[in-house]
Amino acid sequence: MPDTNEKDKKTEKGSTILPKTDFSMLVLSLNSSALVYLGAENDPATGSRSVNINLAKQTIDILAMLAEKTKGNLEKDEERLLTNVLYELRLLYVKEKKESKSS
Repeated sequence: MPDTNEKDKKTEKGSTILPKTDFSMLVLSLNSSALVYLGAENDPATGSRSVNINLAKQTIDILAMLAEKTKGNLEKDEERLLTNVLYELRLLYVKEKKESKSS
């Protein structure tokens, strides 16, 4: 039986090799988006930092929903990643919320 990922590894000249699509990649992608919305990372489109607390909250809520809906169905490393990402993002969210209130 041929390796189905073999085609994914081959690329035409000038194309980008993408990482494996899995649950961890989804969590890390949402984490990156939340970090941009919290102003912790530069927006890749603009190169600048800005805060959008509402989008940050929505992204954190999506991760929390994933945690709830996948409870008991994740590998230990996936569960640990999701738990740690949620913890760190919630801390940053609370910090940003407090800073925006004091401004």
